[in-house]
Amino acid sequence: MLCKWVPSYSLFRSCTRTQEFTASAPHLHFPSLSFSPNRKINCMDATGLDSHGREFTTADEMWREHAGDPSKKTQWYRDGVSYWEGVNPTMDGVLGGYANVNEPDISCSEDFLKILLSERFPADGKRQPLVVLDCGSGIGRVTKNLLIRYFNEVDLLEPVSHFLETARETLALECQTNTVHKAVNFYCVPLQDFTPDAGRYDVIWIQWCIGHLTDEDFVSFFKRAKVGLKPGGFFVLKENIARSGFVLDNEDRSVTRSDMYFKELFSQCGLHVCRLKEQKGFPEELFAVKMYALTTDAPKRALRSKSKTSTNRPKTIM
Repeated sequence: MLCKWVPSYSLFRSCTRTQEFTASAPHLHFPSLSFSPNRKINCMDATGLDSHGREFTTADEMWREHAGDPSKKTQWYRDGVSYWEGVNPTMDGVLGGYANVNEPDISCSEDFLKILLSERFPADGKRQPLVVLDCGSGIGRVTKNLLIRYFNEVDLLEPVSHFLETARETLALECQTNTVHKAVNFYCVPLQDFTPDAGRYDVIWIQWCIGHLTDEDFVSFFKRAKVGLKPGGFFVLKENIARSGFVLDNEDRSVTRSDMYFKELFSQCGLHVCRLKEQKGFPEELFAVKMYALTTDAPKRALRSKSKTSTNRPKTIM
């Protein structure tokens, strides 16, 4: 539901979805930090910032402070939901005044999804009906404008009740005219508490909401969610990307992670990136956004056959 604005001169540029933009974000100030572009960073040891300008030397330091015991962790999630409970259930509300990004967001996501469906599910009719889970669904923006056109059944998962009710009302009108593609289940449950039915989903779509989970719950969620995939099914994660390390938003209790940070967590989840695409067409002042297609099976590598020419060529001794 969330895209965030960050000053272009700061260390990070980016965008997220559990507000789909924060109304207060244009007032955030992140002091500049210096990172060597050639320095190899272990994401868990990378320096990060919060929205008050405070620097953390590691992600572990940040998580210990904000969610290091059961009481703190409960408060972390409670504050996040409370923030969204104060946001209007409208396109402009969930996109933080940036409703104009809806079109490029959906367009780029659709291009990515069409490639994935053609690669993973050849049109032989054997997988019907196609079923998807929309995680952090908000008011049903992505379901209405994208997912319901490609899947026979869509389940929506959203912890903010008035967002979910708006989605239910909006999609009920869609289902009256289309009985082949419909929204089926509406789960008012947070990601960290949700376990899908085994083998229900061809695709689990997670956009602009995973930043609300701690690293521990991030890994736990994906390990549980794997069970919900059909054989050959996959995840799509679409998220804001920090240039290095991470950025903590103190207001909505979310973390924007770097690409390296995400990939380290994917490894802990036992997931593989089979495709990657960068979002295009967003305003320059927003964070970069990437889409990851994640599978439980490692991508197949094409075997190279040795040519007779190279086989018979004498080797050069260095």
